[in-house]
Parts: sequence; structure tokens; C-alpha cells
Amino acid sequence: MASKVEGRCDPRFEAVRQALEENLAERGEVGASVCLSVDGETLVDIWGGMANPETNDPWQEDTISIVFSCSKAATALCAHILIDRGELDPKALVADYWPEFARNGKEKTTVQMMLNHESALPTLRDPVKPGGFADWDYMVRRMADEEAFWEVGTRNGYHMINFGWTVGELVRRVSGKSLGTFFREEVAEKTGARFWLGLPETEDVHIAPIRQYVPKPDDEPTEFAIKLMTDPDSIQHKSFLNTGGWDFNDRKMQAAEIGGGGGLSNARGQVAMYTPLAINDGSLVSSDRLMNMTMVSTATQRDATLLIPTRFASGFMKSMDNRGRGLGPGTSAIMGERAFGHVGAGGSIGFADPECGMAFSYTMNQMGNGILLNDRGQSLIDAAYRSLGYRTNAPGAWVR
Repeated sequence: MASKVEGRCDPRFEAVRQALEENLAERGEVGASVCLSVDGETLVDIWGGMANPETNDPWQEDTISIVFSCSKAATALCAHILIDRGELDPKALVADYWPEFARNGKEKTTVQMMLNHESALPTLRDPVKPGGFADWDYMVRRMADEEAFWEVGTRNGYHMINFGWTVGELVRRVSGKSLGTFFREEVAEKTGARFWLGLPETEDVHIAPIRQYVPKPDDEPTEFAIKLMTDPDSIQHKSFLNTGGWDFNDRKMQAAEIGGGGGLSNARGQVAMYTPLAINDGSLVSSDRLMNMTMVSTATQRDATLLIPTRFASGFMKSMDNRGRGLGPGTSAIMGERAFGHVGAGGSIGFADPECGMAFSYTMNQMGNGILLNDRGQSLIDAAYRSLGYRTNAPGAWVR
């Protein structure tokens, strides 16, 4: 029997509702939310399952959860707003805004390199102090002091959590406001998005605790996972585990402005953020800046961190099709070719697709296997594009 899904769903997108029901009934989904808008109108806003099975607490209309690296899109958007205003120059050296950063091989780093995951700081070599992720000044000092892992600008390697402090510190230096404050004032309040980069402890919200994925005996490990588990000196191990004991279910840690992976929201909150970008209404950024946000700015056959082919716009993920490459599960995230957004650890996602005017998001509390999307998130995206009349994703992105 299909699990109950609540909320509203336009009949044209019934396949999306069915996909969520199948995820809950057949694919190990515990609790989740799905939302999408087309041409500015919310047509799907559904949720289902349990926020916390241990307490028999159901996923509710306003339930939120950690959305991990979906947060990077919010951080990148803040930078693009400043670029659009002429206050931040993507071609300028980071040192022009953040002089302390320009040492230990990072002197030639540009703002664009930071957005491209090319600034050669995918992780930190020495241990992060306990609770360090909650100390912005400490983490920023660590970024400035760290030696580059490669010659800046020569390759890209996913900056797993560090992106929030490298790009986020530029936002702070230029705007004079903390990253979380800038995002709240310039994005969340303007769009009505219930999305926080630093959730105040006084905020009364219903939070679904994240449940980590437990590997199964027959799982096929990715090269990333193998390096993480077997090489303590690797970028993969340090980027994933050198976190100072970050407990993302700790309410005090959720109050920290961790722009690389600590944001809290749900599908409705992310769609509220992406809708102005999907319809290009100019309320957040100009049409020219939006065009830049849709364009691939860096791509590689072997990301230095993820060890898979990746494609990025300036701070956003683009459609990534690694099917048939033998790279293991969860190494693809297939959207429309003009779409841009970001996945989160465990398989959540949010994105805008200006080609069809769609903003889409899926969030959940049970992490899945893989690096990018698993079959739960991809099945929802596929159903959404098919409902819009798209024909196939065989070319590597959804096409009509």
C-alpha cells in the first residue's frame, strides 16, 4: 500500500506525487517534502512520512531539516547579488577584498576561482578544533592560513564545507554583514523563503533530525568512499571527517552560519528562493547576471575531491550525467541543460530551470547512498520534467 502523501498537487503533476509515494513505500524514504513552481505559480507542495520515527512524529507542512550542500546555492546567490550591484568583481583577486587570504600559494586566487571550487582549499590539513564550525572567525583564519592543495586556477576540486567560508567571507567583507544576515535580508525576507543560514535558537520550528546512511553489505563503494575509508591523509577523508565533531542535529550547531552545508529549509523554502530565478523577474538579480548563473564556468573529467566528472556554474551545480561510467551509485544529477542549483549530502536538491520557468526542490531526513542524487530524488525530477512535456534525458540533460 502506498504511503500517505499530504499537500496539494496540480493534476498535471500527479506523476510527482506518485513518485514520492513510491519513495516512501519502496525506496527507503522516511520523511520528505517536494515542491515545484512553474511560471511563478506553485503547482506541487507535498510532503509525507515521518520526521522522527523514534518518537512517532510525522512530517508536517512546515517541517524543515538540514539541507547540507543545498546551502551552497544560497551562499553563491548572495555573492551574485553583490556582483550584480557592482560591489564584487568576479575577475578581481580575492586579496582585493580579503588581504589575509593572499599567502601560502593562494595569492593569485580570484573571486571566480572561489565560485568555481578552484581556489585550492577543498579541506584543511590539521584538525579543526572541537566545535570549530560554529566559530566563523576561527574558520576564516584557518582558510587564510592554509596552504593551497594545488596551483590555484589549474583544476577544480569540490570545496565540501569550506565553500561556505571562502565565498561567505567575501560576502561578509563586501557587504559588512554576516553571511546569514545578508541572506536573510536580501533573499529570504524578499522571497518569503523559510530558509536559514544560521537558525536562531529562539526560532520556533519543527525540525526533522537527519538520519545517516548505513552502508549495506552489497553496496558498491565509489572511489571517493574508498579513499575516505582507507587514506586518512587524503582530501576525501579530511573533507568529510575533519569537522571538529560537527553534529548537524545539535540545535546550537544549527544556529551557526555554515554556508557550505548547514542551512535549514524544506522544499517549499528552496522553491521560494529559486522561483524569481526560474522566471527571471529581476527581483534578486538582473537578466544578465542570471544568464551567467546558468552557464558552465568549470568542468572536469576528474574532480580533485569527488573523483568523478563534474560540471559547475559559478557556485551552482549543473546537470551531471555519469551513468554508464562504472563510477558507482549516486554519481549523477540530471536536470535540464539551463537548470542550475545544488544537491545536498544524502540526495536532496533544489534548482531553477529558466528554460521552462520551473523551480524544484526535494528535501528529506534519511540520507541515501552516493555522492550526488540517488533514485529517490532523480525519480521526482524525472516525473516533473515528463509532466512538463520533456521527452528524454538521454543526452545528459532533460530535453523536449
